[in-house]
Amino acid sequence: MTLYEKLKTNKENFFLMAGPCVIENEEMPFIIAEKLINITNKLNIPFIFKASYRKANRSRLDSFTGIGDEKALSLLKAIKDKYNIPVVTDIHSGEEAQRAAQFVDILQIPAFLCRQTDILTAAAKTGKIINIKKGQFLSAESMQHVCQKCSQSGNDNIILTDRGTFFGYQDLVVDFRSIPIMQKNNVPVVMDITHSLQKPNQTSGVSGGDREMIETIAKASIAVGADGIFMETHPDCKNAKSDGSNMLELDKAENLLEKLVTLRKAVNLIS
Repeated sequence: MTLYEKLKTNKENFFLMAGPCVIENEEMPFIIAEKLINITNKLNIPFIFKASYRKANRSRLDSFTGIGDEKALSLLKAIKDKYNIPVVTDIHSGEEAQRAAQFVDILQIPAFLCRQTDILTAAAKTGKIINIKKGQFLSAESMQHVCQKCSQSGNDNIILTDRGTFFGYQDLVVDFRSIPIMQKNNVPVVMDITHSLQKPNQTSGVSGGDREMIETIAKASIAVGADGIFMETHPDCKNAKSDGSNMLELDKAENLLEKLVTLRKAVNLIS
C-alpha cells in the first residue's frame, strides 16, 4: 500500500503534518522531529514531518528566508532517511517542483499559489503526493477545479488543506463546512490549526497570531471529520524566525494530540 493509500483509507485516527515553519539551522529540525516521532508513535498517529526549506512569501525584505536551498533540502532528506518517515515541504514555482521532489515525499502548494496552473501541473508531473492549501480568498467548492488540474495532469494523489478565510484585512476565520465540502472531491482533507490563526498584513510587516485558540480549532476540526491535522511547532516560539506568534509550543504538543486522539475515538463511535 502506498503512502497516499494509507493516508486516504486510515479512518481509525487522523494523520499529522507537523514541524517548524522553516528550517532555521542544522540542529533544530532533528530536535523537533524526534519529539514528534515519540509522541505520534505513542498515540498511533501517522506522522509526516513538515518544514519549509525556504520562505518565499515574506512581508519585508529583511525577514529570514532560509539557510540555503540545497542545505535545507538535504536536511529534510536526512530526517526522512534517519527516522524512516515521510516529509513535506512547500514549493513556490513550477521550476522548484522537480528539484524538491528529489528530497521529499509530499509537495505542498501554498495557499496564495493554489490557482497557479503551472505550479500545479509541474507538481503533478513529479508523481509525488500534492498537498494543496485552499486560498484564503477561495470557497471550498472552488477547490474542485484545483483538484481537476492535478488529476488531468496525471496525478490523483491529492490532499486539500484549509487554512482559514480572510475576514477583513488583518484576520482569518475558519468555516468548518469546508471540510465535508472538500471531501466530496474524494481526497483527504486537512485542517491547518496554526496558520488559520494568523493575523496577516500587520503594519509592522510581521504577521500576528492567536495561539491560544489552537486547541479550539483543532478540536472542532476533528469533531467535523477532518482526515488530518497540520500544525507548526517550535521549542522557542518567541524566538522563531517565522510565524512564531501562531505556532504551538513544542512542549504542549503531546497534551493537545492526546485530547485529539480521544476526541477522534468518540467521533468514530457516533459516525
